[in-house]
Amino acid sequence: MAKEVILGIDLGTTNSVVSYLQADGKVKVIPNPEGTMTTPSVVAFKANGEEIVGNAAKRQAVTNPDTVSSIKRKMGSSEKVHINCLNKDFTPQEISAKILAYMKKYAEDNLGQKISKAVITCPAYFNDAQRQATKDAGQIAGLDVVRIINEPTAAALAYGLDKEKSEKILVYDLGGGTFDVSILDIGDGTFEVVSTAGDNKLGGDDWDKVVADWIQAQIKIQYGLDVNDKMAQQRFLDAAEKAKIELSSSLETTISLPFIAMSANGPVNFETTLSRAKFQDMTKHLLARTEEPVRRALADAKLTAKDLDQVLLIGGSIRMPAVQELVKKMTGKTPNLSVNPDEAVSIG
Repeated sequence: MAKEVILGIDLGTTNSVVSYLQADGKVKVIPNPEGTMTTPSVVAFKANGEEIVGNAAKRQAVTNPDTVSSIKRKMGSSEKVHINCLNKDFTPQEISAKILAYMKKYAEDNLGQKISKAVITCPAYFNDAQRQATKDAGQIAGLDVVRIINEPTAAALAYGLDKEKSEKILVYDLGGGTFDVSILDIGDGTFEVVSTAGDNKLGGDDWDKVVADWIQAQIKIQYGLDVNDKMAQQRFLDAAEKAKIELSSSLETTISLPFIAMSANGPVNFETTLSRAKFQDMTKHLLARTEEPVRRALADAKLTAKDLDQVLLIGGSIRMPAVQELVKKMTGKTPNLSVNPDEAVSIG
């Protein structure tokens, strides 16, 4: 009989990740059917009522009004989401459950066995209602949620920081849709979240939006065209995200959008270059918004940057060099980047 598997699920605002503990004691992240390790936390309903989750739902998010993203922000509230094509209301738990059920299904397909248990992570600041809603979402998805654990604690576990040594750790978590900073006190195998701060309306998506708006403005300058149809908006966002990712490893990137619009002279094939310096300059106001929560978390923990033993960076958006430079400047410490920032929470 196959050994019982318990999934580790990072149910994120923008992206989610699922992993499991292998027989050899190593943790493996399970890829989704499209082969990526992170699954967009997006649920959509087609006109015929068919449900789509993940990458496929994200790709048509701008063009389909019945697309739900960032549902995590509503967890624990009584707010409902109305889906027009079904003329039906869904609770945040029901929408989250669709993401969890999708991940459960592809995990089962990947491992070739039925799975009924999971550990799900949530932000350290989640209250009892938000934690219960997360648990309920798991149950609706057919999962017995054996534990809900704090995201920064999970990240610290992934970094192997559960040793006897007593340490004070700052966890800087910049995801796609939210920013969280937590101070952990670790000692004797126990984890205490001493303070938390953040901005739940700030994440990598905001950097994409700035670049997408810039692309739209460049087309207006070059061609005198106001391109604002939904299909083009989706392409601007996709191109912006791609450029942002490329600029984490390159100093310059080319943005190419063939047939983005029609002009009097025929189709417009837009191409431009964007440098890392320009990208950092146009998004520096976003980066600056992460500074105050870091200061607040330290003050609430009654610590200064000098008291910190380690700084962990998690969340896909921390790959941006400007983020790493800012954290180093603020804390005086070189951040620990030894675990994949997208996967650290699920692994823990």
